[in-house]
Amino acid sequence: MHAPSFPDWLHALSTISLLIAAACALWIAIDVARHPQKMAVMNFVWPLTALFGSVVWVALYYAFGRRKGRGIDAPGEELPFWASVAKGASHCGAGCTLGDIIAEWSAFAMPQIAVWFGWHSLFGEKIFAVWIVDYIVAFALGIAFQYFTIKPMRDVSAGEGIWAAVKADFLSITSWQVGMYGLMALIQFVWFRPSYGGLAEVATPEFWFAMQIAMLAGFATAFPTNWWLIRKGLKEKM
Repeated sequence: MHAPSFPDWLHALSTISLLIAAACALWIAIDVARHPQKMAVMNFVWPLTALFGSVVWVALYYAFGRRKGRGIDAPGEELPFWASVAKGASHCGAGCTLGDIIAEWSAFAMPQIAVWFGWHSLFGEKIFAVWIVDYIVAFALGIAFQYFTIKPMRDVSAGEGIWAAVKADFLSITSWQVGMYGLMALIQFVWFRPSYGGLAEVATPEFWFAMQIAMLAGFATAFPTNWWLIRKGLKEKM
């Protein structure tokens, strides 16, 4: 495996993008600590989504999320449906974001994890084996996030809450990961490898910059799925 040689402009752009997103996530985290969301799980969702959505998700939070915070004097009117769908997709994206961070760094620190999931046996590229781990961890976290949304809103038993969470998030998480994996593959195999001689590794800003862009593609593919799920009553309107 050859280490890619990234140009200085891409390294700088990647670093700046990641720092801005981190600052956005920190600002939201501080704000929700001061003004906790009525739905407690959103205290984690908003900062996590800012890690890929950056200033765009700060704007989304400020317009449609912050008004739900304790001590905020905001209009009580219902959110536009598209904003509720965006919040629902962001809810899924938070699980995917945290799951990918955990899975990618775990497989980087312990490559044997990728071997367990098919590297060298099913896949010649480590990235494909790690994507399986990504999906499993993201799905588990997404179900947990969804459970803590459904349980208090529907006042159901734990078992009913878990099953409802699975029904609500299986298609959402899957559609998110399809968009994310698709664009990540294009960036890594169509842009980075031909242009710079290799794939971006986890311990590089370029990898996480690519992941930021890929996460936006995940949001794009999950948005219509969440629209349908909310319309059908399978997912809560937030």
